[in-house]
Amino acid sequence: MIISDSWQEYAVLEAAGGEKVERWGRFILRRPDPQVIWKADKPLTKKVDGHYHRSREGGGHWEFFTKMPERWTVSVDGLSFYVRPTGFKHTGLFPEQAANWRYIRERSPEGSRVLNLFAYTGGATLAALSGGADVVHVDASKGMVAWAKENVELSGLSDRFVRFMVDDCEKFVQREIRRGSRYDGIIMDPPSYGRGPGGEMWKLENKIFDLVSICTQILSDNPRYFIINSYTTGLAPTVMQNILKLTVEKKFGGSTEADEIGLPIRDSGLVLPCGSTARWERTV
Repeated sequence: MIISDSWQEYAVLEAAGGEKVERWGRFILRRPDPQVIWKADKPLTKKVDGHYHRSREGGGHWEFFTKMPERWTVSVDGLSFYVRPTGFKHTGLFPEQAANWRYIRERSPEGSRVLNLFAYTGGATLAALSGGADVVHVDASKGMVAWAKENVELSGLSDRFVRFMVDDCEKFVQREIRRGSRYDGIIMDPPSYGRGPGGEMWKLENKIFDLVSICTQILSDNPRYFIINSYTTGLAPTVMQNILKLTVEKKFGGSTEADEIGLPIRDSGLVLPCGSTARWERTV
């Protein structure tokens, strides 16, 4: 398992009974987590500033116990992010991706071009920019793209080249093929389910292979890496690895690896699984 353990301002403090307690900078939040199916000898004990309650009808709501700002910041490895509890339990950041951000930064030097698809609030975009790459950031949500722009500024990377696009990722890639665009690295962080800005339906199992396949047409002659993250419960890391082997590795050689990705749980010493990641990279 790839464990993101470089955080100082974030930690999973405890997890049991379908919930996790996390420290986000100076605030502690409690949220549901579908992976936490184990029970503990005693209930979760940490005093929290906010608790997200899941509704039986779907969705849910936050209950706050202290006066909190609308948003605040956390940082890791020189990258800074705005954190804000949203109505869908998320905070605008997937902290387990810190291990991928370090990987991306090391492989995105000055002069390289990187495409970040389903780019959310820009964690991978910041990593590539901090390495020196020019980045194209694509997400279907106007609000998430605006949040990513703020994170770029917050991290002191506004002087780097980044092009922000509110767009359907599949349609954007098709247009890039026609334009003859080329990228040295591609990062793909697709949801299990979702809709594009025009209401287009996305389901990972039905779409991911074809999207990766067409993305090989916009890789440069000597690409550096291709990363796919998956949060689909029950989908093994090897599935994403196989897709990269049958598409990118088949065309460009190199090697592909895949594994679960997770976060350490401080109080128990366990690891919280947070999906999987598959990485193809060029071998010299």
